[in-house]
Amino acid sequence: MSGSYWRQVHAEGLAVPSDRPLDELTAELTRMLGDPDPALRDGTAYPTLTTWIERGVYDDLLAGLGDGMAMGLLVGIGERDTDTVFRRSFSALVLGECIARDNVRPLLPGGKILEWGDRLTTWLLRERDLRGFVPGKGWAHGVAHGADALTVLARSPHLATPELTVLLDVVADRLLLPVDRLFSNGEPDRLAFATVAVLRRNVVPLQVLEPWIARIAAAAGTRAGYDERDPYLVGGNAEAFLRALYLQLSLGSRPPQLRSDLLLVVVDALKSTNHGYLGATGE
Repeated sequence: MSGSYWRQVHAEGLAVPSDRPLDELTAELTRMLGDPDPALRDGTAYPTLTTWIERGVYDDLLAGLGDGMAMGLLVGIGERDTDTVFRRSFSALVLGECIARDNVRPLLPGGKILEWGDRLTTWLLRERDLRGFVPGKGWAHGVAHGADALTVLARSPHLATPELTVLLDVVADRLLLPVDRLFSNGEPDRLAFATVAVLRRNVVPLQVLEPWIARIAAAAGTRAGYDERDPYLVGGNAEAFLRALYLQLSLGSRPPQLRSDLLLVVVDALKSTNHGYLGATGE
């Protein structure tokens, strides 16, 4: 359909049109999630789908919609610097909205949410297109959108301590994967926010969290040799994450019960990885 059709839908407050079947509208919006035109993808398809999910339009169809978004995570997986990233990245956001709807109004069995969580985390670790903002095409932001979906997933009552611990491991794994460009569009902050969502559940013990932070800190303090690659590529993402996590634990609202203990652990990690700036002999 023409862009004027959807502009009219938005002008009418995103009421579901009555002149076309919902499945046809949904299929069109799903295709638009992968469009390189940000006006269609980010300005039309994404807000329409999320609004309809929030309003309960898909309550009886939520499992099917989420399954379709999970399939979108596989479109072009492994490609880099191609337009397929938009379908994957925005499918992750909409799948997160499906989980958020279940968080507000339980509609699905726990097994379905856990299945979606497995597919989200598998995709996030396989994603190789790390671009944030793409000139002329808008946001790709695969890692950030994946982190946003993990944040919603962490709030699901279907996840208990073992599953939440897995989410923390996924965050660490994503931070420590080899990259050829550092995150530069807020990805460490979004991953830290997902981490805080896990911590706010107050079910992952400190004896799990301490070695988890130590693993990230060990990478953050590592530099590659001075060859043709940027030495900071090895530990730069982990270092930025620790700073973001410290900031959110220090200043964020609704702190987790272990905030004081966690802050001590994170501060020690930051001191060990920034001794050139924080050491006693620094000037």
